[in-house]
Order: sequence, then C-alpha cells, then structure tokens
Amino acid sequence: MDSQRNFLLIALALVSFLLYSQWQKEKNPAPQTHAVEQTASKSSLPPTTTGTNALDPVPAQQHQSTGKTIQVKTDVLTLTIDTMGGDVINADLNKYDATLKSKSPFVLLEDKPGKQYIAQSGLVGPQGIDLSTSDRPDYKVSADSFTLANGQDELRVPMTFTKDGITYTKTYILKRGSYAVNVQYDVKNESGKNATLGMYAHLRKNIANHKSGGLTEHAYNGAAYSTSDKRYEKYSFKDMKSSNLSIDLKDGQGWVAMIQQYFATAWVPRNAAGTDIYSRTVGNFADIGVRLPNKTIANGQQAIFDATLWVGPQLQNKMAAVAPNLDLVVDYGWLWFIAKPLHSLLAFIHGFVGNWGIAIILLTFLVRGAMYPLTKAQYTSMAKMRMLQPKIQAMKERIGDDRQRMSQEMMELYKKEKVNPLGGCFPIVLQMPIFLALYWALMGSVELRHAPFFGWIHDLSAADPYYILPVLMGISMFFIQKMSPTTVTDPMQQKIMMFMPVGFTVFFVFFPSGLVLYWLVSNIVTLIQQTLIYRQLEKKGLHSKKAKS
Repeated sequence: MDSQRNFLLIALALVSFLLYSQWQKEKNPAPQTHAVEQTASKSSLPPTTTGTNALDPVPAQQHQSTGKTIQVKTDVLTLTIDTMGGDVINADLNKYDATLKSKSPFVLLEDKPGKQYIAQSGLVGPQGIDLSTSDRPDYKVSADSFTLANGQDELRVPMTFTKDGITYTKTYILKRGSYAVNVQYDVKNESGKNATLGMYAHLRKNIANHKSGGLTEHAYNGAAYSTSDKRYEKYSFKDMKSSNLSIDLKDGQGWVAMIQQYFATAWVPRNAAGTDIYSRTVGNFADIGVRLPNKTIANGQQAIFDATLWVGPQLQNKMAAVAPNLDLVVDYGWLWFIAKPLHSLLAFIHGFVGNWGIAIILLTFLVRGAMYPLTKAQYTSMAKMRMLQPKIQAMKERIGDDRQRMSQEMMELYKKEKVNPLGGCFPIVLQMPIFLALYWALMGSVELRHAPFFGWIHDLSAADPYYILPVLMGISMFFIQKMSPTTVTDPMQQKIMMFMPVGFTVFFVFFPSGLVLYWLVSNIVTLIQQTLIYRQLEKKGLHSKKAKS
C-alpha cells in the first residue's frame, strides 16, 4: 500500500471514528444488567410524587427556597447554600473563567429557572427531616458568609436544626485548594426513644434543553456511576428516562456523577456498606444519587453520616485521591489505557516548559520518535513494492483476466523478493490507536481550557480564530503528498488525493487549536522522517528520484 493510500486510510479512520463517537453519545445504550424498573425496595428507590413515602429522598421537582442563603468561599470555590435543606444551589469555580479573559468565574452549579443544576442531600426515614419538597429543615447558622482565611487550611460551616428532642447538625467541610467538599451529618438523639434514619445525596439537573455535543466537542454530557464491579459506567439522561437505577453497593465502594466537558460533580458515600445508587426523572428533572443505609440511634447516643461532594474541574490526580476510579470521568473511551499515559506524559512535560502548546510539540516529537521504526518499515516496504511494479505489470499483461493464477504468481513473487504486501499498511494500522488516543487526551484535558500558546493562540481548547494553524496543516499535508511516490492510476482516487489536504483543512478549522497544533507538528515530523528515510533508501538503491515522478 503506497503513502497516499495511507493518508486516505488515516482520513477515513479519523472521520469514521468521530462519527462513531457522536453516534455513541446519541445512542449510549443503557447497562441493562444494572437498570431495573421502579419495582424494587421502596426504601431505596425514590417516589415520583411528593411525600408518598417518608423513607425516600425528596422528589425530583423544581427547587423552591423558602429559607435564606449563605455564601462559603475558599481559594478555589464559592458556594451558595440554601439554609432550607442545606443544599448547594450555586458553585463558582474561582480559578476558572466563564469565558476567555472574562472577569466572571465559571458557574458549575446554579439554581435559575430552566437551568437548575444543584447538589442536594438530606436525612430520611422514620425520624428523617427531609420528607418532601415542602417539609425540609430550616437550619440555623452563625453567619451569612464564611471565608477561608489566609493561612487557614480548613473551613467548617455547621448548620443546626432541632426537632422532637433530636439535634441535627449538618456541616460542610472545605479545604484549601480542594474541590472535594465533605458533607457530614451529626445526629444526637435525646428524644427518649430510638431514632431511625439515613442519609441521601443526589445531583439534580433540569434536562429540558439538554443537548449532546457536536463532532468537535469531546465530552459526554450526562450521568455516570461506579461500583466495585463496574469501574465506570455511563448512564445518559435518555437511559434515566427509560429505566431507574437501583444498585446495591454492598461494600460501600462507588459514586455517582454528572459530567460535562472539562467539569464534573459527584457524590461519594463514606463508610456506608449497603448504600444504594438510584436515579429517576420527573418532568424535566433528573436525579442520580446515593442512599446510605438507615441507622438506629438509641436515646442519649449520636451517629454520623457523611459523603463527599466533588464540584469542580476534571483534575485526574486529585479526583483519584477522593475516590477509586473517580478520575475515569475524564472519558478516553476504549483507548483509555493509551490516552491516560499520554496525558500524564503531557502534564509531566508541561511541568518543565510551563506552556501547554510547547508541551504538545514536545510530546508529538516523542511519540513520533518512538514510532520511527514503524515509519521506516512502512516506507521501506513501500519502496520494495514500487520496485516490483514493472514485474507485476508485465505479469498482468501475460496472464490476462485469470485472477486465481495472477494471485498465485504474485504471492510467489512476493515470497521470492521477500516483500510483505501489507508492510506499508500494517505500521499505519498500529499507529492509528495512538493518533486517536492523543485526540481524546487533547480534547478532554481541562488543563488546555483557556491555555495560551503564542501570538494569536490565546486558548488551545478553542478553534484558531484566524485559521492559520489549519491552513499550515493543509500545506504540510500537500508537501507530504508531493514527496510520496504513488502507483495510483485510478482517476477517482487521484482526485480524492488531490483534494484531501483541502478537505482536511476545512475539517480542522472547527477543531481546538491544540489538536490542530499536534497534527501540524506530526506532519512536520513526517516530512523530516520521509526525507531521512528516502536518503537512506537511495543509498541502498530502493528509492530514486525517477521513482518519484
């Protein structure tokens, strides 16, 4: 297979892969082995109408605040908490701009008409206090705002509520530099009798205007969960509408999340074997959450329930430290085992150079350098195949239309000349997973969001505003084609080859400049490698200027 056919193979593979990825996001079939209809135990699955069962989490309806709100601020987070129920109804990410060079922080959670996306938690059961949307505790707090002071590493925000001799204290615990917020319930029973209750925590989103991303947007946008059996499983809003989740975390290991490009929210139960994962949709609202098992607290005793809320960017190392497999929300698809090490290598390089664009360039040189033996084998095989073209043509003229005989004699010729007809194709096939894994690694890295390169490139996660990189990439493809000898004689294939650089240029105009930068540098490396390999082949008599014509 000659070089220009290889380019066509890469183009078709890339486009097919992107189309397949989009199809997967649209289809995303539900994991039916874990999805059950709402016929399981009513102590774990939520009701669909307000107050039908006091053991269940608050139904999925529009959040209605009748309490006041307080603000909690650290170096990386600014949370707004509603004292009625103690839910997080707004989360600003202080280190991330809403848009490039904007003065406003990125808003991950918010409670606005039509855009509700909040993190709720509460206590349910016989002595629970979050029984319905209209019957939730109005917590008392000591101040209207709490701020992590300079030199302070931890901020605790206690909220208290007392009913029937039981004191409920809900405490938010935030740490410097962390997007993981611990939510702890301390229940002290002085009611004169036993108290039975349990904690729930879920993420609630209005999905009325939910749209999946286009071809140039990497992210899966929907829900996901993890168990000890399933390290990472998507559960789209479409899946949630068709079937409610009910999964028993027997060992207490797991989490639920809602994911979008670059950012995620998640609830992680703590020290709670027997926790249930649940999901539901009512109207325009979708919930995915965890229901911790009930505890019976004797009179005069107290018990603690706790869970961790992750609300922030998809920072893999930090997420992995919060819970096993939480870092897998950075979805690299089935090539994660290649993409994840490549991302780690990219971050390692950035630690030295301090510029993500330069890190991409150096990573490209490293990857292409590691694949140089494959590239050399590819061009050597192509050169040998070209040398056999006169013999193959003479064989066709001699044999005519006898395809069986033609195939047999060609195989004998290949064996005699020690040529592998797939030698030019096989290295490309091996390289494609690396190309595609790099695509996912670059498209899914929050570190590249609003990361500048040089000159006119102020955001490596956005398209080149002046189309310079895509045009340079197209020009580099044109020169690679001009350098690559071809045996293609079919007029249609020749036209496809002629317009392929133009088509790729148009295609890459819409892609993030970081990805286009990688492809451009990869093409430049290819040109360098081609030059070196062809010079070596010329010395061996396997390649000549005449062969290029």
